[in-house]
Parts: sequence; structure tokens; C-alpha cells
Amino acid sequence: MRPLIPLIPNRRIVLASAVLSAAVLVATALPGVAATTTTGRTPHESVISVTGAPAPGPARTDRLKVIQIGDPDARRVLVLIAGRGEAANGFRNVARALTTRDPGLQVWAVDRREQNLADLSGFEHGADAAASYYLGGHYQHQSVASAPYTARWGLGTELADIRQVVLKARDAGRRQVVLGGHSLGATAVLDYAAWDFDGHPGYRDLAGMMLLDGGVRNALSGAGIDFSLTQEGADTWLQQIHDGAVFDNATSLYNNFGDGPEAAAVWYQVLAEYAADAPHQISPVWQKLPDAIRPDHALTNAGLFGWVMDQHAALPGYAVSSGHLNDAGDWVDEGPTRLQTVAQSFAGPDPSAWEWYSPNRLALDYFGSAAFADNAVARSLGLRLKHVSQINVPLYVFQSDLTHGTVGQAAQALAGSTRIPRIEVHTDETMTHLDILFAQAGQNSFVQTAGPFLRSF
Repeated sequence: MRPLIPLIPNRRIVLASAVLSAAVLVATALPGVAATTTTGRTPHESVISVTGAPAPGPARTDRLKVIQIGDPDARRVLVLIAGRGEAANGFRNVARALTTRDPGLQVWAVDRREQNLADLSGFEHGADAAASYYLGGHYQHQSVASAPYTARWGLGTELADIRQVVLKARDAGRRQVVLGGHSLGATAVLDYAAWDFDGHPGYRDLAGMMLLDGGVRNALSGAGIDFSLTQEGADTWLQQIHDGAVFDNATSLYNNFGDGPEAAAVWYQVLAEYAADAPHQISPVWQKLPDAIRPDHALTNAGLFGWVMDQHAALPGYAVSSGHLNDAGDWVDEGPTRLQTVAQSFAGPDPSAWEWYSPNRLALDYFGSAAFADNAVARSLGLRLKHVSQINVPLYVFQSDLTHGTVGQAAQALAGSTRIPRIEVHTDETMTHLDILFAQAGQNSFVQTAGPFLRSF
């Protein structure tokens, strides 16, 4: 067990360690709440379109795709926000696991409006056709010339869109909504709670909040990520956006796929489609990978996908714990995450699991909101974080090995600056950042501990 921090009066902070069994984790999370076993039923699934909030850009970008998994009549809805560079289909596996165990829960996974800019048409006719279309550069690219309005798609746009989804999920108060997010999506959850929507505090829309390996202030410092932002830094970043850098290409650069903002998403989906369709055949595209990530010999489609996602992943935040390559260059599963689960999620085709054109202004605003305070930098960016001290809904936190505990520490510290009545922190350092979304339910500590929290409402 990690040591408990001193309790603040009238606050409840619960911590659980991954060295305990799943059953003990559940009991530690909420004493007196019994676990629900798997129902054996396949949860209902659909994709709906929700009209976003008014924002710059053509009408076709005002639609938000939302994956719905679970009973449409459920009285509790978990709305999930993806992280930086991630998209809605990355939540499908974990949503199925949660709703299979809890028939009274429905999960909604949201695609941000920028996903309307992605040309996913080439994935409709098989892996070979997709490789020719995308790797041959025949798809529709976006740039500042074609989408200049994205320069104004910041945190205010994202949260206003999310609120349209939350209000639809609430169904005029007939359902309770818990807002959750993975990675920087967790930052968005807290920002939503603190946001002032024309005089209405965001937290009043919510029954609870869930942070999956992310948060505010120093949450990601244990991963070596510094989100501090000075006024000078904000002004410089704004100027770069004004000068044409409207898209964030960090995911592509970090993972050695190139500097195009959509490069990582394209490669992930092409490799996944091959791995899902013909896992044991020799990959026809392995030699086309960028030098920094290309293996030195041929691998199967599954082997190449596993090479990229596990054995040779560029950064821990983009890796799963799946298995290893055998001598024949094929993939052998032996970890908590099955490679085919990841491949099927990434293959999509639509909704997909990776975002193509993340707005640079949104990235800037995430940095500007990281202090989680209505300070000068936040105000200069138009961030309406006016209700931090008033937030009064329960908070669940899950952290993997990514930050070595700083996600939980940052969450616990919120007890001193908010009115959050209960904070649960769960830790499993045998899991990676992406295992949270893709690990098998029986080996996924998030699934095991999230259920009792969600059933407490």
C-alpha cells in the first residue's frame, strides 16, 4: 500500500495498490458495495451523431460521433473523453467490459469535432487498398489553407461540445452522468467541472468524475511531462498558431512516424487493419515504415503491429503489454492485453481510435489550464475556470506505471482546493497507459475498481 496522506476533515480519500488481488481492490474501493459479476450478455452498441456547440467552421464539422455501449435505458451514463491524439474507438473494449458487468450502466465515447476532418474513406475496402491510398499519399490532407478555422478550436470549443453530449446523456435529469477521461482527456474532465458555462458551473451537470492516468497541476510530472506555462510562452504559442501552425503533430513526432499531424493515425490504422485481417501473413508494408521505427527484417502483420505497439514502442505512453516476437517474426500474446483487441480497435474503420488533426490551440489551452486556477495566463487565453473551489462531486482516479504515482498525488491534493467529498486513487504499476483501455477485463484493475465507484450513484 502507498502511505495515506493526512485526511482533510469531511473528505474521504481511498487508496488501493495493485499488489493486492482484484477482489481486495474492489473491497478497498468502496467497503460495503458488492461487486457485480459478468452478466454473460453482449451489450447493445450503436453510434449516434450529436450536434456540437456553435463554433467556427463549416456545418459538417458541427457533428460529434458518439459510440454508445450498454443498455439504452440505463439510468447511469459514463461519458468518456479521449486523450491527446486519441479518438472514440479506443474506448470500445473497456466500455464493453464495464457494461457487461453492470447492466445499469451505459458508456458513451465521444469523438471530438476535429475528427470530421479525417479522410477515413480509404479504410472501407481492405488493408491493401488502404495501404495504397494512404501510404501512396492519395487521401485528402488538411492544412491551414483548407481549415483555417481550427486555429480557434480550443478548450472552450471542446468543453462546449462535450456539454452538448452530457446534456443529451442526462436526458433532462432522468439519468446520472459521470464524466471520465483518459490521459489529457482527464484534464478536460476537471476543466469541465470548473468551467463557467454562461453562469452555470460545469460540475452541476455531473454525478461524479473519473480520471484515467491524467489530471491537472503536476499529474504527469512523474512521466517527465511539464505542463507549466508562462505568459510569454502562451503568447509565443499563440503567434505560432496565428502564423499557420494550426495542428498539433506531437503524436506523430513522438512515435517517429514523421511530422505530419495525421501520420501516426494513418500508420496505426493501416498496420492494425493488416494485423486484424491477416495476422500471420508476412507484412507487405514493413519496409515502408520510417527508418526510426522500421525493423531490420520482415515480420508478420501481427508481428509488425506488436513491434510498433509493444516491443519497439517509442514512448511508454504509447505502448501496451501484450507479448513478444517469436523466431519466425510472428506475435505471441502473453501479457494482459491481447494484440488482436488493440488491432480491432485501431482498425475501426469509423469511428477510429486515433485523431488525425488535433488543434494546436486545444493543446495550448490544456497547458494553460494545467495550473487549474483562474490565473492571469488562463484568463488571457479565455479559459473560464471560475468554479474550481466549488466542485463537490466524487472523484475516482486510476494510475498506471506511466507517472510513478504523480497522477494520484495531484488528485489527492485537489481535496485542499475543492469541495470534492470523496477521492479514490487506485494504482496498478504492472499496467501501461494504454493497457487501461485494452487489457482483458480479468486482468484490468481499472475495470475491477471502476465498477463499485460507478454503482455508488
